[in-house]
Amino acid sequence: MKNSIYILFLTIATFFGSAMVDAKPKQKDKNKEKPATTKAPETKVTDKVITATKIDTSKTKLQTGLEIDSLDVNNFNFKSLKKNAHASYYHNRFNGRRTASGKRFDNNGYTAAHKKLPFGTMVRVTNEANGKWVIVEITDRGPFSKAREIDLSRRAFMDIVSNKNSGMVIVTLEVIEPK
Repeated sequence: MKNSIYILFLTIATFFGSAMVDAKPKQKDKNKEKPATTKAPETKVTDKVITATKIDTSKTKLQTGLEIDSLDVNNFNFKSLKKNAHASYYHNRFNGRRTASGKRFDNNGYTAAHKKLPFGTMVRVTNEANGKWVIVEITDRGPFSKAREIDLSRRAFMDIVSNKNSGMVIVTLEVIEPK
């Protein structure tokens, strides 16, 4: 019984294997000389169009609809939450999953996870080493490590770090309150 199944399997594999070999396109022999032609070879000219998109860096529009002008931050109060806090970023495997607030997580957005702040809270996260800052919305709970204070989306994290290979950065957290 086992031998007949084995022979049947080999017969089918041989049949499909030969059909696959016949179905392959034939390749040209690169070593074969080309016949001499009297015509000049034709050249094709293709125009490549590169489109650039202008990004307005003076304004950051957040998911909540709050528009903040980075040049005029005097319209908001910044309440200091914590200095020398450790920040990290989400792994890509969480992209598209639901957060604790019910929203879908987007690693290209400006969102964050905090242990105690209410959902929808806007927080300014400032890198203490280079002074770069970003404003994020709290949409999730975490990080579940005592050493870290906040988990940022990958885009928000990469906007404030100098070394793109780092996984953690020391930041200052400030809660944004309208005047």
